[in-house]
Amino acid sequence: MPLILLVLFMMQCVTAAGAEAVRGSLFVSSSARSNGAMAALFVGRAPGGLFADRPPHDPVFADAGIGVFRGSDVELIRAVIQEAESRHDGYDAVQFGARIKPPKKPTKMTIAEVFAWIEATPGQPHAIGRYQFIPQTLHRLVAKTGVQPSQRFGPKLQDRLADVLLAEAGFHKFRAGGLDRQAFMNNMAKIWAGLPNSTGKSHYDGYAGNKASMSWARFDAVMARISPESG
Repeated sequence: MPLILLVLFMMQCVTAAGAEAVRGSLFVSSSARSNGAMAALFVGRAPGGLFADRPPHDPVFADAGIGVFRGSDVELIRAVIQEAESRHDGYDAVQFGARIKPPKKPTKMTIAEVFAWIEATPGQPHAIGRYQFIPQTLHRLVAKTGVQPSQRFGPKLQDRLADVLLAEAGFHKFRAGGLDRQAFMNNMAKIWAGLPNSTGKSHYDGYAGNKASMSWARFDAVMARISPESG
């Protein structure tokens, strides 16, 4: 069976299964979510193989609350992440190294369909959307926020999931003046490989070809516009 037909077949199976969490499904049980013991999305696949685009990071502020940020400051941060990660493709961006693209635009897919595409196309990078979510991170965020498999991976949901990552990077503290700009930017660089850290390089520089896609000066100039340190 051609691989793209296999993708479509798996998506139909996932849709038929609905939100039921069965053994071997793509979604962990509610008990696993509650105790924080996140099972691997793809068991038995060695690190550095399928997900070699960059390793998952440990959240700096893992206990940060889950909320949706509003304001011109967060819009500017979202925009600079897009500049570094997804450029003009925005919410419909798919990592350029993915040889087999999803059968639909990401914003037209459900979460279940996104995971079905990932499962059906091993051996390639799968960063997806405006914020280039990698599979482990997307799986963790879906479980943490309680997003249902049937929910559409549209702009609103992508922003919501990215806001969780910003909170884990310390946005609450940065906004309140309790975390300096450079520290917050370095935390963001641990999440998004296209952003530079204070060395001017990606936190994952050289890891499977990753590198910063903008300069530290550019990143800092944008962040200085919203930094409490700037008055």
